[in-house]
Parts: sequence; C-alpha cells; structure tokens
Amino acid sequence: MVVVNKREGGKASIMSDESRTEEGARTQRPRSPRVPVDFPVELDGTTADGQPFHAQAAAVKVSRGGATLITDAPLNVGAQVRLTPPFGRSLDAEVNGVWTDETDGKQRVGIKLLEPNGWFAD
Repeated sequence: MVVVNKREGGKASIMSDESRTEEGARTQRPRSPRVPVDFPVELDGTTADGQPFHAQAAAVKVSRGGATLITDAPLNVGAQVRLTPPFGRSLDAEVNGVWTDETDGKQRVGIKLLEPNGWFAD
C-alpha cells in the first residue's frame, strides 16, 4: 500500500508500508537504495586514541553515498577513514555508525562518503 501525504506548504511525500512503524510513524529512509555486495576494501585512518591503522574490511552494502563494512578496526562514530576498493580509486569517508550484528557477532561500520557523487565521482 502506498500513501501520499500532503505536507504543510503543499509538498507531497509518498510513504509505503515499509516506511512506517507499527504505530504508523514515519521511519528514516535511505536517500538512495542500498545494494548488497561482497568485495574487499582496504581501510586506513586513525583510531580514537590517535594511532594510525591499516585494516582489511568487506563491503556488504553500498549506496551512492556510503556503505556498510565488516571490519575489526577499532573505530568510533565521526572517525575519518580512507577506503580503497579493488577497483577505481581511494575514497575519503566518515564513520556514521558502529555496531555488532547479532546474527554473526561481527562488527559493522556505516560510512558516509565525503564526495558528493560517492562511488561514482570522477
């Protein structure tokens, strides 16, 4: 089911069942679709205590402006990192989430690419 809500000022927003919680409130939706992937990424940056690190990660989801990675690197939200995928060029990013997935116990890291066109920038 798709519902069109008219907001103040005459702007319309489209909401589907997937964008609502059980109580009917709107949830935060990604700006672009997330695509499941599986490729290695080299990760460089600085830990919370100021130590440089180099680690391996696996990209498991990507969108135009970010990704979800699996890594053991000791990262905190707000950390600046550089990703190097096996294709293309290195990309600067900011960590915007760190959590442990309950299904496999592995650390997930959400990153926001700092270039406006993300993976597709020249």
